[in-house]
Amino acid sequence: MMLTFPLQKAHFTAHKTLIAHSADFEIHAFAYRSGIEALEIKNSQGHLVVLPFMGQMIWDAEFLGTDLCMKNMFSEPKPAKSIVETYGCFAFHAGMIRMGCPTPQDDHVLHGEMPCANMDTAWLEIDEESVTIKGTYEYVMGFGDHYLATPSVRLAKDASVFDIQMQVKNLASVPMPLQYMCHINAAYIDNAEMTQNIPDSTFTLRESIPAHVQPTEQWLAFNESMKVSAPMAALDQPAMYDPEIVYFMENLPDHVERAEFRMNIGDKSLVTAFNTNEFCSATRWILRSEDQQVAAYALPATCRPEGFLTAKANGTLQYLAPQETRVFTVRTGIEHN
Repeated sequence: MMLTFPLQKAHFTAHKTLIAHSADFEIHAFAYRSGIEALEIKNSQGHLVVLPFMGQMIWDAEFLGTDLCMKNMFSEPKPAKSIVETYGCFAFHAGMIRMGCPTPQDDHVLHGEMPCANMDTAWLEIDEESVTIKGTYEYVMGFGDHYLATPSVRLAKDASVFDIQMQVKNLASVPMPLQYMCHINAAYIDNAEMTQNIPDSTFTLRESIPAHVQPTEQWLAFNESMKVSAPMAALDQPAMYDPEIVYFMENLPDHVERAEFRMNIGDKSLVTAFNTNEFCSATRWILRSEDQQVAAYALPATCRPEGFLTAKANGTLQYLAPQETRVFTVRTGIEHN
């Protein structure tokens, strides 16, 4: 039997409230001091903190005694219209009509309109095996695009991995540009080893340097050396990851039907897996500074995160036909080796 529990902003106060529990789950609702609503979902292996009304971000994730989230400068989520104003979450939805780092000629903010979207609805679906949080966001612009986004996060009982899903439907009578990335900001862990089931030849080191990156001579030399070497496989040169190191992986369906990326940390591995017919591209983003540390070993996407105009020029911009629906699913988390 499935129970559906509609969520209202009035359910979320400064006092953490238990709103549902069973032998396998505890679900608490609360609001941060900033006023942002949050839902904590616990099972026997750990917990997620999801922001049901703010783009359905996953703010925090901890399983098997391991904090999975990047080190960041934010003690709590902040009211924001762009992701850089509250860049502290474990995962967010980048897109949907614009995604990536904009060029000076682009008309969009970093990663588009979806990350901090003010969700129209949110609800829980609870059964004996799992808890799923869902929501809807209708984007509509006069003389512009019109779509319905329905994100969800599903956590099964006794599981340390979980599913992040995005369903998007073009409600307009004309084709809609589609750029989407499931942006998972995984923790940076010294000497972690990264593996994947795609060939090294799939990796391309980013050549362009975005405006927010301020390279040093030492970093430029390191970056140059990486252009002719195999993709970095271990986080063993921390001084070289500030500024960031970025790889692109494209045409993934040519290699595997289901891509699986792992970051091994001793007896455990962080893992991200997805269907390459849904995500034909992925990005790896490594950054280790005093303020921010992230090892986003796999960011599944429909194209490179270099902005709308670059994707259009490269022929990698996808489109949704009128009334067409696409569904994207990513499984991520951590497992024992």
